Amino acid sequence: MSTPHNPYSERTDLLLGPDVTARLRDRHVFIAGLGGVGSYAAEAIARAGVGRMTLVDHDVVAASNLNRQLVALRSTLDQPKTAVMEARIRDIDPEIELNIRREFLRPDSIADLVPDDADFVLDAIDSIACKAALVAGAQHRGQAVISSMGAGGRTDPTAVRVGPLESTRVCPLARQMRKNLRRMDARLDYPVVFSIEQPRKGTEHRPVEGGRPRSVNGTISYLPAIFGLTAAGRVIQTLIARA
Repeated sequence: MSTPHNPYSERTDLLLGPDVTARLRDRHVFIAGLGGVGSYAAEAIARAGVGRMTLVDHDVVAASNLNRQLVALRSTLDQPKTAVMEARIRDIDPEIELNIRREFLRPDSIADLVPDDADFVLDAIDSIACKAALVAGAQHRGQAVISSMGAGGRTDPTAVRVGPLESTRVCPLARQMRKNLRRMDARLDYPVVFSIEQPRKGTEHRPVEGGRPRSVNGTISYLPAIFGLTAAGRVIQTLIARA
């Protein structure tokens, strides 16, 4: 039985086959964080043909985002990142079902924000406590999950890797994630995107809603994008393997 032609997926059909891309339309991906990593991941997953997406971010576009975030343009300054991302995705493929939540993801709100039917959870947020809670929650619900580790303070694209959290090295954020997840009785063998490049230290501390001030590292345009696209690639590869 032939699959109906979808003009949005013509080139993807040629690569994967229309039956596989049709099954991608039935998949649901949850993405937390639409900054330098999450915005690129969200668009890549949408362009790959995933049919349902839930996007969560509380923030608005700031001038400091212009050097690295897909949602950041002078024309989008002060707009919610969720609104900008929603508009981009709808302009790419209006048939994608979008659930937009402009909220700060906290450990006590994860059960409400993450849909039970999400096939994959992509963590692209900064707060370690919230990251750990999101990952642990996904694992306890039996949902596939991937996290982005630290992309800031680095410039080498060839140092980006994907592998189990327990096998990461150099990355301070990954080290802290391991500590937090052990306390939560969560597994450390889930995939993360990380860099083996030694990060340059942050020089500024800024407050984070719902947490303590954190060190802010400098960033370059392409590294967060590579992290986001790499995470999206792992998500799509996993969904294809299950299709």
